[in-house]
Amino acid sequence: MLHRVADLRPGEGPRVLFAGLWCGCLLTANYGIHPLRDAMGIAGGVRNLHWLFTATFAAMLVAVPLFGLAVAKLGRARLVPWVHRSLALHALAFFALMQWGEGPAIELWTARVFFVWTSVFNLFAISLFWSVMADLFVASDAKRLFGLISVGGSIGALLGPLLGGALALWADPSWLLLLVALALELSLGCLRALHANRDPGHDPSQAPSEDEAIGGSPFAGIRELLRSPALLGICVYVLLLTASSTAVYFVQAQIVEREFVDEGERTALFASVDFAVNALTLIVQALLAGRLIRRFGLGVALALLPMVTLVGLLALACAPLLATLVGMQVIRRACQYGVAKPAREVLFTALDRSERYKAKSLIDTVVYRGGDALTGWAFAGLTALGLGLGGIALVFAPLAAGWIAVGLWLGRERQ
Repeated sequence: MLHRVADLRPGEGPRVLFAGLWCGCLLTANYGIHPLRDAMGIAGGVRNLHWLFTATFAAMLVAVPLFGLAVAKLGRARLVPWVHRSLALHALAFFALMQWGEGPAIELWTARVFFVWTSVFNLFAISLFWSVMADLFVASDAKRLFGLISVGGSIGALLGPLLGGALALWADPSWLLLLVALALELSLGCLRALHANRDPGHDPSQAPSEDEAIGGSPFAGIRELLRSPALLGICVYVLLLTASSTAVYFVQAQIVEREFVDEGERTALFASVDFAVNALTLIVQALLAGRLIRRFGLGVALALLPMVTLVGLLALACAPLLATLVGMQVIRRACQYGVAKPAREVLFTALDRSERYKAKSLIDTVVYRGGDALTGWAFAGLTALGLGLGGIALVFAPLAAGWIAVGLWLGRERQ
């Protein structure tokens, strides 16, 4: 079936399987702790969320150059185990603090630091995975196989919230961190299996060795970003994306804090939303995204998410209720991951290799988290002025309208 549907060629099955398993392990871990992260954000104080987003941005400013230095000095065979096992040790340390740390102050600061750490986890683990895939698969194979490999990630993204939600109702949610450590170690087994199942159809001398230092620096992306109109346009698109996402996240935190007192119930709700988002995303990816881009073009695909966001913000302005929020989040995030993200990644195929790696890394980390921090402070300011949740949603609606125009412009420039 895979030979017919996915153009999978003889001998490629084991490599795609282990790559998909690795992706699935990481997304299971990421989405398993995602509801715990959201619950910890509320536990750290909803009124302090803008400080948490600022701390996350500061952590990115420190983490990105450190990661760039590790990339420049270590080969793949040492870099991946070093990153994975470092993150696993962090997860075990958080587990110990959540289990045995006593006192309100320890619990509060553990929740705040954990909230920041999850963003670092996402950067190092998932971004590194796709960098390794670019090493192991040549461009012609990547076009055929990366979509199939992503199915493993989508399955993991479905499994993570299921495990997280079930565990949150029956045990302490901190046990999810043991799942993270296990998933990271299983991922290393997948990497070893990938190295053992090399592609026999390609000359190994043409592919980077697992012992060869990868090189590159994140700082080079700054110059490339400032001199490229296309990259600046993508940067504006990402800033408007993160502004709307963060505003909705803050509204979500306040509504959930109002509706639920128990941390386990909050975690279970977030897990249910994540499961619904990922199930709908899988359907959209498989059946709609490619057809939508081919039929209507990149501009419409990029503008679809801001259109959905605009409608959702207007709905929240009229009825800032839990049901409205959940419906908006499921549809909006499925549109983001199922259509807008693949369409945005297509934009980078028109750029040179240096811009695709260095400038893209800068946009996906520092620019994205910087937008989070700015929006967090804007939300705090609007709240201090006395605006309610409905009024704040209405304030962000014009940004979504401008976002539509940016998406259409980017698509037209790419055509």
